[in-house]
Amino acid sequence: MSFKKATILIILILLIDQISKIYIKTHFTLNEKLEVFSWFQIAFVENEGMAWGTKISDFVSFISDRTAKVSLTIFRILAVVGIGYWLHKSIIHKRSRTLIFAVSLILAGALGNIIDSVFYGVIFDSSAGQVATFLPEQGYDSLFHGKVVDMLHFPMWSGVLPSWIPYYGGTYFTFFDPVFNIADMAISTGIGILIFFNKRAFHV
Repeated sequence: MSFKKATILIILILLIDQISKIYIKTHFTLNEKLEVFSWFQIAFVENEGMAWGTKISDFVSFISDRTAKVSLTIFRILAVVGIGYWLHKSIIHKRSRTLIFAVSLILAGALGNIIDSVFYGVIFDSSAGQVATFLPEQGYDSLFHGKVVDMLHFPMWSGVLPSWIPYYGGTYFTFFDPVFNIADMAISTGIGILIFFNKRAFHV
């Protein structure tokens, strides 16, 4: 895959990701849900941390949430630089299309969530109890303290688990419960390709 095709793919994913997030922010209030099908909902939530809303401060108690948030965003930016370098070298050395496609997906997804983390606190006001305004006079937070917008929810099955299941038996469970976004899908798909098509991706 050439630089041109990889760039088009990255830009396309970024556009879909950001357009969907901006639409949700400017049309939904926080925690509002819209059932599309019984197994698919648009559910607007905001993620302040890593995957599934985990925060660095959950593991390192002496770091405040705000310091942890900036640290996570800086780490993401450094990771994107590394992924971008990996993509550049892969294209220069004419690595497999599978590898370049997968790395492009991961890079696009990482960039999409970084945009939220860096800028959304400034370019939107709060979504709590109201529909957010795009480019308000005062955003809901400062630069580098934005929250990642998630909206895709696939509650394919909900119910009480059988009592014979260890630890979780008898509890109410939803599959698949996490809410995510287009950027998350791109990252997960790229990583999945690298795992399941490993030999094709990394063949010399």
